[in-house]
This record gives sequence, structure tokens and C-alpha cells, in this order.
Amino acid sequence: MSKGKWGFLASFSILSILGGLFFGAADLDLLSVLRCMANSCEANVEEVIFWQVRLPRVLVGFLVGAGLAVAGATLQNVYRNPLADPYLFGVVSGAGLGASIATLLFNGSLASHSPIFAYLAQIPFTYALPLAAFLGAFLAVIIVQILSRKLFGNRTEHLLLAGVAVSFMLSALSHFLLFMAEPFAANKVIFWLLGSLANAQMWFVWIMLPIVTISVVLLWLFGRHMDAMLLGDENAQTLGIKVDSLRLLVLIICAALTSCIVAYCGGIGFVGLMIPHIVRGWFGVTSRNLIVGCVLVGGSFLIWIDVIARVVVENQEIPIGIITSAIGSLFFLFALQKNRGR
Repeated sequence: MSKGKWGFLASFSILSILGGLFFGAADLDLLSVLRCMANSCEANVEEVIFWQVRLPRVLVGFLVGAGLAVAGATLQNVYRNPLADPYLFGVVSGAGLGASIATLLFNGSLASHSPIFAYLAQIPFTYALPLAAFLGAFLAVIIVQILSRKLFGNRTEHLLLAGVAVSFMLSALSHFLLFMAEPFAANKVIFWLLGSLANAQMWFVWIMLPIVTISVVLLWLFGRHMDAMLLGDENAQTLGIKVDSLRLLVLIICAALTSCIVAYCGGIGFVGLMIPHIVRGWFGVTSRNLIVGCVLVGGSFLIWIDVIARVVVENQEIPIGIITSAIGSLFFLFALQKNRGR
């Protein structure tokens, strides 16, 4: 039965990648897609739509969904908390702050105040925005770790609370900067923060693919160690596992994975919370099965969410984060109702 489930998920993931190629503002029929896949598009317009818009968007969507789901599942197992999620550690808020600063810098608001800012403003904005978001996300993780270790004794529940506090603090700074910015610049960052694949390009894939792959493989290799931690810290230590070191390593890997995703696609919430719960219902809590299942389910899920974002409103695109947040909130209301008597 388990083999049948894996076969179904693998087939569904492949069909999701192929199916996502057919949806968008422009119409591409089956024959046109097949011709483009064989590198023989009939028209230049079809070639541009397929290779520069549809294919990068679908591949980036799969990588984003897979990465967020794996990061969420791993943190939930390591911290033994079903609410653990990379977004609770301030990653999105830190990335948003970095993006806000970069937007102000490249719109001239800061460049005139210092030669350093003027020099930085010469970097192409296409590269500067994700880089600033990436650095901001890592800054958030560092602050959370310092607060947790120095002030709160490094306890799991205090780590999550410190993450929430840092998240609100960095969000407040971002909102202040956006309030001071020009309206056009602010709208640009706000749309990015809500999460979108609208700007996905093939070079995004080549940057994200090795980061997501390496992160997933490393987490899979530590699967047995993370399973031992499900039994409790003391039991894991008796088995020779350095609990604190492993937690820190896992957090760094998940932070790098999530920061890369947020840097290129903005904040897409609830995927790391929702998908692991669904996969556990199929394959249990074993970390290695959970990680592989999250790759397949999370990637497929985000492809179809992006399809909905593209086609649900005519001539307009809805930010993905709005849809995932709406679905995620309903999902957890249902989960709370289901577990009310336990």
C-alpha cells in the first residue's frame, strides 16, 4: 500500500508540472506545448511564452513549495511542536526589511545621503533585491538565536516566542520604511511581500535548485537523528545525539532554504505548516518519509495554487500568499475542530 501511495504522489507531481504549463493569460493548446517541449515551437510568441514564462514559473513554484514544506516538517519534528515553522523565526520579516531598504536605496531615497549608499545603488536592482532580502532573513535568525541563548535559556518554547517578537519588530521597521517611501516603491514591495511567482525566470531555477536540493539531502541524511529527538531530548542524548548542536544545524539549513525562497518569491505563508500535517496522515512522523512526501506534495500544491492565482481573476493576478493564507487558516480551524476532544 505504501508503494502505491508513493507511486501516486510521484505521478501526481509529474502531472502537476506538465499541467501547470497549460494555464496562463495566453492560450497554449496541447499541441503547442508538446512542440515547445520538443524545442520546435511553431511561432516566436509561443517560444517566448513557454521557455521564458510558463516553464520557469512552474519549476520555481515546485521548488518553492517543496522547500517550504520540508523546512516546516523538519522544524516541527526537531522542536516537537506542530506550530514550528520557518516564518515563526522572523525569516519573512527580516527579508521584508531587507527588501524595503533596497527599494528605498534604488529609488534614490538613501543614495543621496552617503557615498556608500550611492555606490551600492549601482548594483542592478534585479540582483540587489533578493540579496538584501536574503541578508535580512539571516539577520533575523541570528537575532532570534542570540535572544534565545542569552536571555531565555535556549528553551524551545522561548525560541518560538523570541521568533514571534523579532518578527513583529522587523515588520514594524519595514512598515515604517514603506510609509516613508514613495507610493510606487511601497506598492512594489508590498506585492512582493505577499508572495508571487510573477517575476520567475529560468536563472531563478538554477540558483534555487542546488540550494533546495542540498538542503533537502542534508536534512534527509539527518533523518534518523531527528526521529530520535521525537522521543525527547534526554532519550536522544542517551543514544549519543548532540541535541543542541543538531537543532542549531537544522535551523541554519532551514533558514538558508527559506531565505533563498523568500528572497526570490516573497512571503508565502502556511505551506510549511499545512503540508507536513497532510503528509503525516499518509506516511506517519518518520522524518525521511516525511521529507520526501513534503517535496512531492508541497511542490505540486504550490503549482496549482499559482494556477489559481493566475486564472481566478480575469486580466489580473492574485498574490499567492493571500490564497495560501486563506486555505491555511481554514485548514487549521478544521484541525482544531477535529482534535478538540483529544
